[in-house]
Amino acid sequence: MIPSRSVLGSNKLKILAGIVTLIIIILIMSESVVIVQAGHRGVVLYVGAVENRVLGEGVHFIVPFAEQVIQLEVRTLKFQADASAASNDLQEVATVIALNYHIDPNKANIVYQQLGADYADRIIAPTIQESVKASVAKFNAEQLITQRAIAKGVISQAISNTLSARDITVETIFITDFQFSQAFASQVESKVVAFQKFLTEQNNLKAVQVVANQTVVQAQAQARANVAKAGGESQAIKIITEQLRQSPQYLQWQAINRWNGQMPYALGSSGFPFLQAPVQSQVLKQPQQNQTKQ
Repeated sequence: MIPSRSVLGSNKLKILAGIVTLIIIILIMSESVVIVQAGHRGVVLYVGAVENRVLGEGVHFIVPFAEQVIQLEVRTLKFQADASAASNDLQEVATVIALNYHIDPNKANIVYQQLGADYADRIIAPTIQESVKASVAKFNAEQLITQRAIAKGVISQAISNTLSARDITVETIFITDFQFSQAFASQVESKVVAFQKFLTEQNNLKAVQVVANQTVVQAQAQARANVAKAGGESQAIKIITEQLRQSPQYLQWQAINRWNGQMPYALGSSGFPFLQAPVQSQVLKQPQQNQTKQ
């Protein structure tokens, strides 16, 4: 028996209705289930309004077609920007700021509500520019060179304070060396060369002064030695004179003490003062005396 057209039409409608129902169920299920990826937080929007809750990682159920989830990354991110400013003495300074940061996971909804998903370009970039301008203006160009660590600390503190107030946590800040105009760089180089030359001249002057002082000290010591020597000789002359006055044989005693033990080649009153040859008259008397006794 062949089914009627009405029966066939009814069956087709049932099949179609089943397919539509299945599609609707799948759509509802897909809209009611959301998976928050690792390192992210889910910001729930209810008919466009930000709800006061943040979804963590994993599977979550939401109201289909009424709620929407925006995922924000809460892992450490990097942002880099070029910055320029004028120092206190109106010298142009350029530098590069790079920072690692992350948003507060528990306040991802507030960040999205106030700044949006592109918060990095909205708040971080202008914060870097303003912080560099405000901080560099506190130093002159020479201080930015000689007190580089202090200047970088001031810039880093200004950036951190501004971003933390917007629920963005700064982990580390990297600041490259400050770059100045070519004219100022040449001026600084000339100043450094002049200062080095000044230090060299100061060292040379100190060396000359040391040599001069040593010469003066040596001259003074020699003068004192000469005075002492003259005083000693004068005292010795006085002693010798006194000894001669008291004992004329003193010179003979001195000659005996200083004799080296060698006999002179010639005898004389001046060559061998402490030994005198016997007088001829005395030699002649001795034989005569001997004959008389006999």
